[in-house]
Amino acid sequence: MQYSHTRVETRKLEAKLHTTVLEVGPRDGLQNEARVLDPDDRIAFITRCVDAGARRIEAVSFVNPKRVPQMAGAEEVMAGVPRRDGVSYSGLVLNRRGLDRALDAGVDEVNVVLVASDTFSVRNQGSTMAGMLDAWDGIAAAAHDAGIPAGVTIAVAFGCPFEGETPPERVAEIARRAHAAGAFEIAIADTIGVGVPAQVRDLTARVRAAAPGTPLRFHFHNTRNTGYANALTAVDLGATTLDASTGGFGGCPFAPAATGNIATEDLLYALHRSGVETGIDMNAVAETGTWLAGLLGTPAPALLGRAGGYP
Repeated sequence: MQYSHTRVETRKLEAKLHTTVLEVGPRDGLQNEARVLDPDDRIAFITRCVDAGARRIEAVSFVNPKRVPQMAGAEEVMAGVPRRDGVSYSGLVLNRRGLDRALDAGVDEVNVVLVASDTFSVRNQGSTMAGMLDAWDGIAAAAHDAGIPAGVTIAVAFGCPFEGETPPERVAEIARRAHAAGAFEIAIADTIGVGVPAQVRDLTARVRAAAPGTPLRFHFHNTRNTGYANALTAVDLGATTLDASTGGFGGCPFAPAATGNIATEDLLYALHRSGVETGIDMNAVAETGTWLAGLLGTPAPALLGRAGGYP
């Protein structure tokens, strides 16, 4: 039996699986930091990500800068990012005005956050779940008319800081609505880092049933040190896209004690050592994590920049 298992694992490695890592550092990674980076620094950060091999980048957020000052100057950032073949820039939008700004700025795709908790949705976005679902329908239709892919991130899918456990049936229903309106992708997000692999397996099955054929993306935080286990579980379940943030920075300004996303460089180490290709230079990302920590004036949570790769 052990020999058979080894043969299966060897075949997996020989197949050279590929997972896309969507770099969310320029948006989700910076939005909760005390030090606000100006557009030029954010453009430099994005350029370093592209140079390292990242091909999907969440670059900006088109939200009210009074609520999230770290995301001010989205149009300036988009005007300065390097435009290279195969690189797609995503912008987060929460309403039709945000979509109009995103389209004018030249994003390649838009991401709409739908929160699986009324309390968190109102605090984070000023709207109930029902209101955001209605807004999503309009955004999806307008984005489709403009020829821009619109995807959905289901936030607090694993648990809410205000309401507790998130009913998985609610996550599935949001996925159904996203699918019905033509979402090109659905992300299952552990916004506050409470999830465990058993939940990853359960929610993946439910969302796939509710949104058949829609590609899934996964967004994990390492708040309770389960983020990487969750990410590798998602890969085992066939995930083709994982979110990660260079340096491990990140967190939601409206969620108490929400620490950083899983670190891009640490995730790359786990994936590459497991025989999963990403097309991203792990060492270059680690160097950028150290560089970013200097700009932000705080140590990077990521570990690869300290320990180095192996062998």
